Amino acid sequence: MLPLQNIKVLDVSQIMAGPYCTMVLADMGAEVIKVEKLNGGDDSRQMGPYVNGESTCFSQINRNKKSISLNLKDERARQIFYRLAAETDVIVENYRPGVTKSLSIDYDTIKAINPAIVYCSISGYGQTGPYSHKGGFDLVAQGMTGLMSMTGEEGRRPLKTGIAVYDIGGGITAVYSILAAHIHKMNTGEGQHIDIAITECGLPWFTWEAAAYFAEGTVPGPTGWRHRVSAPYQAVKAKDGYLMLGCANQRTWERFCRDVLKRETLMEDPRFLTNHDRGQHVDELETLLEELMANQTVDEWLSVCDTAGVPAGPINDFAQAMQDEHYLARGMVEEMEHPVIGKMKTIGFPSKFSRTPAKIRSSAPLFAQHTDEVLEQLGISTEELETLRAEGCIK
Repeated sequence: MLPLQNIKVLDVSQIMAGPYCTMVLADMGAEVIKVEKLNGGDDSRQMGPYVNGESTCFSQINRNKKSISLNLKDERARQIFYRLAAETDVIVENYRPGVTKSLSIDYDTIKAINPAIVYCSISGYGQTGPYSHKGGFDLVAQGMTGLMSMTGEEGRRPLKTGIAVYDIGGGITAVYSILAAHIHKMNTGEGQHIDIAITECGLPWFTWEAAAYFAEGTVPGPTGWRHRVSAPYQAVKAKDGYLMLGCANQRTWERFCRDVLKRETLMEDPRFLTNHDRGQHVDELETLLEELMANQTVDEWLSVCDTAGVPAGPINDFAQAMQDEHYLARGMVEEMEHPVIGKMKTIGFPSKFSRTPAKIRSSAPLFAQHTDEVLEQLGISTEELETLRAEGCIK
């Protein structure tokens, strides 16, 4: 049995934030029915790369779901949606605010049908506020929240992160919010509306930056390869490349000096006595460390650090990460069978449950693959399905 096995979810979202949320719920056992538009379905189905004409982008983020297609501008399709919503625990949507109301599938409409519904809306700026009418994207959020002013090097062009951190962050925020709302419903019987803005979900992550700004008015700038507070806690160059070195506290710094570098005198250098001192002299510290570490390779330094108990690690490219023996041993690369793509690999599950481990029960669905199956469970006859399909109500 999986932890969310008895939860039913209607997924009216597309691209990344919403689908990531519903994939996590599905991985943990929820029955997720993905409702896609008639014209091509989820827009990520049109994003390459493709294998045998099927989008691998879509396939990576929509496993363990069923797909149906409804033309929600058609009253008959909306009635089908309402019948599904009446038996559903959770709805996830990521339309621009106002669209669900125009389609008559907004929270107030669904609440009248199913008062216990947990209805989660994910949008760029949220359902309220002066920017709520705007469309929001991950890249815009990275700029608006200040993240891009801290990423990269001082005086250089602003840099985004390497992944869509706010889209995924919005999906994660939606997951824990939905679960909290579901627990509230279990305790009280009450459903509710959850309003997630991707331009807000990452702000609580800026803990050290908030500490400095609210206490001293310090506006954080770009730190490049270094940490804002600790040193050395950064990328350091060795003989054949770079490694990440994590001396986050005094004990680790002293261990690094004594057991790794064999330079105990560094611990007595007035520039490097405390973490604060090292942060104030990080340019000098970095230059000195790279002079001392230039005679050995990254692997050699990693081995010494490991023996000494000093946190350090390689700077992998994605291929190296996916082939790392530790990730492979912990099931972070899974394989599934897709009906069109064939055998394909996907990212595994980061949470390791001792009693209810997540599992891939099905690959991402083909477009509208389950329309007939799901609608027949509502009692809609084969003849009626044929009529609805012929008249452009369903796919």
